[in-house]
Amino acid sequence: MTSLLKINESGGYRFLPGIAPYSSGVVAMPGFEIVHAALQTPLPWHAGLHAARRYLEGKNLTCHNLCAVELRCPQPYTMEGFIDFNTQYRSLLNAWEMIVDGLNPVARTNVAPMFDHPREAMLFAFSYSRPSDVSRSTFVVAGGGELPDGELAERRIVRVGETGPDALLEKAECVAEIMNSRLLGLGGSSELLTVLDVYTVHPLHSLLESVLISRLPAIASRGVHWFYSRPPIVDIEFEMDMRGVVHEEVVNL
Repeated sequence: MTSLLKINESGGYRFLPGIAPYSSGVVAMPGFEIVHAALQTPLPWHAGLHAARRYLEGKNLTCHNLCAVELRCPQPYTMEGFIDFNTQYRSLLNAWEMIVDGLNPVARTNVAPMFDHPREAMLFAFSYSRPSDVSRSTFVVAGGGELPDGELAERRIVRVGETGPDALLEKAECVAEIMNSRLLGLGGSSELLTVLDVYTVHPLHSLLESVLISRLPAIASRGVHWFYSRPPIVDIEFEMDMRGVVHEEVVNL
């Protein structure tokens, strides 16, 4: 599946094509590594991305090295609202000339915290590529809920409108399959994962035992970071993202 990867020569990474708002994941090219940077204090998304760009330029990098973005929104969007936000978001990437052969190379996660939610969409974290002699593969798997890759349409949500135990298991199975598919597409493996994030407001214990640990074995040793949050679209109930990196930063922008 790595044959599906596209090259972002200016950024020093390859990406797995997704849809217009985001790619499905990114992996550093030889001679580069991907670094994860969490903001000490989240910023409004537009100002935050400008601040992230300045941060990278201060390291003699460019906006093209920005390869993944993590956002927090006030509440889940309607499908139409999500598409509208994506249009605004992509317009900034267009203005920065970050689109590669018509494809968006930047991976993304966007979720709505259940408590202490922001008043507007905020930049929570980002990942970037930099020249490095790190020999292992470093990568980010974009966020995904129980909406199979492809068209953004409510009818494609798994067990839409249902939150019973069986429905949640099926949703978690779908998400685990998406995560594994993207991981394989990036040429990664479970052994290289360093962080696995889960975003849901539903009980996690049974999903871990019945689905997640068997489908994503790294959880048994790495655990999961559970964010008590909702996915970005109304009626999506379960989301994950993952990464395999060597360096993690906390930054004040």
